[in-house]
Amino acid sequence: MDTTPQATAGPVHPGERIQTIDMLRGFALLGILLVNMTVFNNTIYTAILTEMEFSNLADRLAFGLIAFFAEGKFYSLFAFLFGLGFAIIYQRIEKRGLKFGPIYLRRMLTLLIFGLIHAYLIWVGDILILYSLLGFILLLFFRKARPKTLVVWAVICLLLPLLLNAAIAGLLALANTSPEGAAVIDAQFGEQTRIYASLAAQADQVYASGTYAEITAQRAVDMNAMFGALPFMGFNVLAMMLLGVWAGKVGIFANIPAHLPRFRRWLVWGLVIGVPGNLIYVIAGEYSNRAVPDLINLIAVTGQTFGAPALAFFYLSALTLLAERPAWKQRLAPLAAAGRMAISNYLMQSILCTLLFYGYGFGLYGIGAALGILVTIAILTIEMLWSPWWLARFRFGPVEWLWRTVTYWKRQPMRQ
Repeated sequence: MDTTPQATAGPVHPGERIQTIDMLRGFALLGILLVNMTVFNNTIYTAILTEMEFSNLADRLAFGLIAFFAEGKFYSLFAFLFGLGFAIIYQRIEKRGLKFGPIYLRRMLTLLIFGLIHAYLIWVGDILILYSLLGFILLLFFRKARPKTLVVWAVICLLLPLLLNAAIAGLLALANTSPEGAAVIDAQFGEQTRIYASLAAQADQVYASGTYAEITAQRAVDMNAMFGALPFMGFNVLAMMLLGVWAGKVGIFANIPAHLPRFRRWLVWGLVIGVPGNLIYVIAGEYSNRAVPDLINLIAVTGQTFGAPALAFFYLSALTLLAERPAWKQRLAPLAAAGRMAISNYLMQSILCTLLFYGYGFGLYGIGAALGILVTIAILTIEMLWSPWWLARFRFGPVEWLWRTVTYWKRQPMRQ
């Protein structure tokens, strides 16, 4: 009789987790809420038009600070960690001699279902759908790619939206050289802007005072606009995922002390590129309309294309260097706990915020950006208190338990 133990797939044991990665994931999650807080209180059409109305200076300053420090940076950081997780899972499963494809396919299908439920039944600004779809791309095309190949494709994905915007802006500028062309273009974009403004007004009214059924119907309408934006956003997200896969294959987070000089370089270059890039994005974005791909919009896109990933790498490096200090590692432990339960906390954020702001809840829709920061701090405090409490009793967050049970096709033990 063969008594050789058979290798089985399963989630990593809590004691084997890399705490710095969990801490970075928790930090990214908290930053995503800071950005999403503005979207919870406005429609996606308002975000496209960038026509925010500010009743006071505090809200204008808060919105500008969020755009500079947070917008585009934290989903970039989360995407990097997603790709890093992909590489770590792939290496661990392959080392056990198991088939990675079926396991990761179930993982992404489950994440896609979570995203669809979230987008259509809770909140339209879901990110899980995009991450799951890009996860399929990682599985199909990049799991065996060499590190250099991953970097090349990351650069290509980062530049593609910028080049596409530049091409469109150039064609429009060329068409505007004739009075007839300029008139047609002005009429078309003017009509498009009026349509978005009308949709925004309708959505504002529904979210502010509608029933759950009415708001759910509005979400279904708004998802069409969301899906239209995914290709442009998707290239940037995929670029950061590929860099995360590269980091996993190179083993940067498997031996952080050996790579401290690399993190210090990222820290410096993240500031050197990130600060001017995001200044350009904020200033140009103040005068641009995302629905009109003109020169000022191209300048804003250029600033964010380079500035957002750069500042994301600055955050990643700064926190990683801090976590190497024992005192800071202990201080950041609640953040790591929140990161271990990232999807549970992400969905909880949406449930809490929609209950606070939407008509079927407390109806506080439309609070300003400054007050939104205070609400963000309150929710983050709750998450950093309940996450350690939960994980002291259970191995996974509630949604993570379900995710891993389906991924590994085996009921996972929940209690510690």
